[in-house]
Amino acid sequence: MGIENFPLALQPIIQEGFLEREFQQALRSRLGYRAVADREDISVGIGETLTKTRAGLKPSVTTPLSPAANTNLDNGLTPSGWGIEQYTLTLNFYAATADLNMVTSRVGIANQFLQNAYTNGEQAARSLDELARNALFQAYFGGNTRVTATLSAAGPTILVDDVRGFQTVFVNGVQVPVSSANPLAVTVGADIYTLSAVTTDTVSLSSTPNGASGSLIFTTSVAVADGTIGMTVQAATASAILRPGGRTNTALLQPNDSLTMGNLLDAVATLRKNAVPEIDGVYNCYLDPVSSRQLFADPDFKTLFTGATSGNAVFHDGMVNDFLGLRFIPTTEAFVQAHPTIAGLAVRRPIICGQGALIEGDFAGIGADDVAPKDSIVTIVDQVAMVTREPIDRLQQIIAQSWYWIGGFCAPSDTTTTPLTVPTATNAAYKRAVMVEHAG
Repeated sequence: MGIENFPLALQPIIQEGFLEREFQQALRSRLGYRAVADREDISVGIGETLTKTRAGLKPSVTTPLSPAANTNLDNGLTPSGWGIEQYTLTLNFYAATADLNMVTSRVGIANQFLQNAYTNGEQAARSLDELARNALFQAYFGGNTRVTATLSAAGPTILVDDVRGFQTVFVNGVQVPVSSANPLAVTVGADIYTLSAVTTDTVSLSSTPNGASGSLIFTTSVAVADGTIGMTVQAATASAILRPGGRTNTALLQPNDSLTMGNLLDAVATLRKNAVPEIDGVYNCYLDPVSSRQLFADPDFKTLFTGATSGNAVFHDGMVNDFLGLRFIPTTEAFVQAHPTIAGLAVRRPIICGQGALIEGDFAGIGADDVAPKDSIVTIVDQVAMVTREPIDRLQQIIAQSWYWIGGFCAPSDTTTTPLTVPTATNAAYKRAVMVEHAG
């Protein structure tokens, strides 16, 4: 009933526009990257950094043993071993808090205690998802970059947009800095050079998310034709990045380079070539809504569902799920950057992951009594400690609502999987995910 329907004498005592006694929730980011991580508990008392070792395989034996050599105690056999590789997982401490005065909160329009708890929980979930995303992309950006300044004359040093993936090489399964003793083969433009050193800029000018610009120093001079701005630079162990039209670096993407079903099928093929295990029968594909929309517009995608659109859940729900060997997981946490050279154009990055693409280490001591005393309320939710501290101020009114997580993420390598053990394998150091870059 409108206030104008009340008697004029009563209208002044009726408040208009009062606040609703409930908080409306803000828009939430759609998460998902953390779900791809294999979780491991990190035991108490072993330090803050854990190095894990992965055993490789031995090459196949396809040559029969010669009867003439089958003599003596060794039967003509030469002992051979298998390789190893190591990856390191570092624990870090993440936390946030909010204070609440229980007395003054009683005059509020709604329960601020519950709202604080909700907001803390959402913050914790989003923070861990972004940590997982950053660790995943940190590895799978590696070894792919471009020249950012043209050489005035042939020389051994070039400036590049991102030095990640060029700074270390694997020696006997252990990552060591690139040096003259431990070089790395790198393709610059059309030629292959031997990388012997890397320097990182004090202030990064990289256009790549979380990238680190710097210089690559080779043992021989780089030709001016190869060291021209915009030329592609790729390490021999570079992670797989696919782009429409066969573009070789991010800056070469054009406005019509949209995501296609062919790009995703190529990513699946790359993972299968490397014998990457699936996740419950398919690979996870994380993509933002624009990438998903472009996929629906792809002619091959539409042809696949010709005559089946009316009752098909893919078109009915406007979402793709569990086909093409993929499980599509929409996210709003995907990296989106402005195109390096074309104004108004964005670069988007779906990533297709197999099992083991990411490792999450959770500290086993979270919530222990000697860490979180019994006079506080501690609840462990998805390995995150939600803590409510009792009032300790003079008036016993202010409580603290906090969360913390002790752990870390890392992307393990697969350098021991080579064409000697898996004939279709690639040379990428990190094989369990494939990124697709496209314009949009």
